[in-house]
Amino acid sequence: MSEQPILFTNARLVDPAGGRETRGSLLVRDGVIEGLGAQVEAAADARVIDCGGQVLAPGLIDMRAFIGEPGAAHRETLKSAGEAAAAGGVTTIVSMPDTNPVLDDPAIVDFVTRRARDTSIVHIRPAAALTKGLKGEEMAEIGLLQEAGAVAFTDGLRSVTNAQVMRRALTYARDFGALIVHHVEDPDLVGTGVMNEGEFATRLGMPGIPREAETIMLERDIRLVRLTGGRYHAAMISCADSVEIVRDAKARGLPVTCGVSINNLALNENDIGDYRTFLKLSPPLRTEDDRQAMIEAVADGTVDVIVSDHNPQDVETKRLPFAEAANGAVGLETLLSAALRLLHSERLALPKILRALSTRPAEILGLPSGRLEQGAPADLVVFDPDAPYVLDKRHLRSLSKNTPFDEARLEGQVTVTMVAGRIVFDRRPN
Repeated sequence: MSEQPILFTNARLVDPAGGRETRGSLLVRDGVIEGLGAQVEAAADARVIDCGGQVLAPGLIDMRAFIGEPGAAHRETLKSAGEAAAAGGVTTIVSMPDTNPVLDDPAIVDFVTRRARDTSIVHIRPAAALTKGLKGEEMAEIGLLQEAGAVAFTDGLRSVTNAQVMRRALTYARDFGALIVHHVEDPDLVGTGVMNEGEFATRLGMPGIPREAETIMLERDIRLVRLTGGRYHAAMISCADSVEIVRDAKARGLPVTCGVSINNLALNENDIGDYRTFLKLSPPLRTEDDRQAMIEAVADGTVDVIVSDHNPQDVETKRLPFAEAANGAVGLETLLSAALRLLHSERLALPKILRALSTRPAEILGLPSGRLEQGAPADLVVFDPDAPYVLDKRHLRSLSKNTPFDEARLEGQVTVTMVAGRIVFDRRPN
């Protein structure tokens, strides 16, 4: 049976694919956008939602989120991640393979796909392991994992330091049309470092992580892409030098894309303050100059996507001295609000922000969503970009509460989230 059609009226329609903003209505029927524009006719039985002039845009697609299930469901389950995502306007999550067992077997990928379909209210697309056991020694079965439903291949938080293994992976991925996503951080250069190397780390008495830990790995990967022709995505870059490396690779026509964590766009190393472990991240927060360079890179399209880098950690791994605490922060619920800081500071226009949060991830992953046009999937978000609030971590839907934005003043709240034509989150008063 077909579902009741839903008509969104009085909306500020933002289509990041075309960079257009218009006022009008949008009709959803049977899970797809049936019509949109200034005047949209709907059947008499259509459910009408008055957006009150709020933004109606494609739902966000988060290309990097760590979910504990299977193996660490106390940190996050597929169900809780879906609820957190829906509250933040995220309609599709790409989950990382850092689970127990690792997602390096087609049967496990199939299990996660089915489990997510049964328990999550948003789409969860698994990324499979690039190497067996995430050990960086032996390439995983890319073809079989892709058939099982993997949308990309990555070793998650680990870097493949063996150049020969990475070369083979890029070659095989090219033959299957698969996407390699790599965490660009040389573990030997990272060493015992826990934050950005520089004056601030010295003042805190903390061992630093040089930018070269990122740039050397990135430059190596770019050369291997040139050698093999494989599709490559740098999961997150964080400094001005990396921007120049990616910009040069794109100018040469190489199949290279990259992302940036919302944390590296909204925060810098000074926010660590008095050893705040919720801001211990990988890659680390960099200088204000690097943050500004990353914003400019999003503006000119050098950086393709913005990710939450959602990485839930429990109290036992975060309530420790800074050097001993685990890396990572939750981010699904705050991704949009934190990104809107760039709008309110007049650094980025709204269509540009939403393009990096929805359209470009969809294009890179080969997904049909991320567009506001007739026939596109009805994965949508309605939000008020100006609604102010103070974040209280106790109200987060994620099982873990390690947010770097605790007690931060944010603007932009999600009102309605729709996935495949179904409303999965609704903040409107009853």
